[in-house]
Amino acid sequence: MLEISTYKIAQVILMARELDRAEGELRAFIDRLDEEEQISLVALMWIGRESFAADELQEAKATARAEATTPTADYLLGTPHLSDHLENGLDELGISVVDEEDELVRGG
Repeated sequence: MLEISTYKIAQVILMARELDRAEGELRAFIDRLDEEEQISLVALMWIGRESFAADELQEAKATARAEATTPTADYLLGTPHLSDHLENGLDELGISVVDEEDELVRGG
């Protein structure tokens, strides 16, 4: 499964939606994630943009680990529609972050 909490994914999604004002904050947040969390985030994004199917999560994570030549924050921030891809990836995996997003929006 994913090596990153749904709460952290929700934070990335919300910041990615506000990239014009939150890019520095999002970059710092991703940089603070450990390697396994970053790998899971990249794999999730790939599933969301249909580069991998949901049942290929382990393969996506292995590929993300093997092909990590660019800092993860640079790679993800350079990906158009990042928040949409992350949300689609979660949907494909049957994971909901609605509660976490609601909590973040309320300032919890």
